[in-house]
Amino acid sequence: MSESQLIEYKESWRDEYLKWICASFACQNSFSKTRSGLRRFANAQGGVLYIGKRDDGSVCGVTDSKKLMEDIPNKVRDALGLIVDVDLITENGLDVIKITVEENPYPVNYKGEYHYRTGSTKQLLQVSALTNFLLCKTGKNWDAVPLENVSVEDLDKESFDIFHREAIRSGRMSKDDLKLSNQDLLEKLNLLDGTLLKRAAVLLFHRNPEKWITGSFVKIGFFETDADLRYQDEVHGSLMI
Repeated sequence: MSESQLIEYKESWRDEYLKWICASFACQNSFSKTRSGLRRFANAQGGVLYIGKRDDGSVCGVTDSKKLMEDIPNKVRDALGLIVDVDLITENGLDVIKITVEENPYPVNYKGEYHYRTGSTKQLLQVSALTNFLLCKTGKNWDAVPLENVSVEDLDKESFDIFHREAIRSGRMSKDDLKLSNQDLLEKLNLLDGTLLKRAAVLLFHRNPEKWITGSFVKIGFFETDADLRYQDEVHGSLMI
């Protein structure tokens, strides 16, 4: 049996093969090209990495199978935070290590790098491909991605004051609704992901959102009809100002 999307052969173990295990998890939501761009498809079969086989599938065996059976599960756990099935099999009288990778619903990285498997090759995801992968894997829209290192306390008080005033003026929220703390208000507006701010919260309420979202800007347009734009203005800083 030759190498494929689901099968990889290695003659001996190297720690760099942790990247291949990472890629096998990552490929559960791989990408295919459509007219609308990149979309994901689920591959529920996972993948299998054999240690002790040549690229053509012929058996060469491993001489340190006992040590590998102890080391590999621990290295996978420590490097990837995952538990994999590691089995010792015998073919033609030689020991072969079989590592079975099951489907994982969340992105898995190796030392901060995200790899995925396409065909019988491993690719390092970078730039837009990485962004698309993470968004598809987590099922989040761009504006719903949580941001670290920024908190509710970093948001602009004046922006919240303006929001309160305009929400009451428009009748969309009552004065009682707006007695909430800023933290609770963001929760009510679905702008938190657990304890982390979503990108949308930073765009709306931070004085300088570009500090956290590089190249971000907002354009507000006034339409005469659904199709006729009268004018548009680019907003710098908080959207609430």
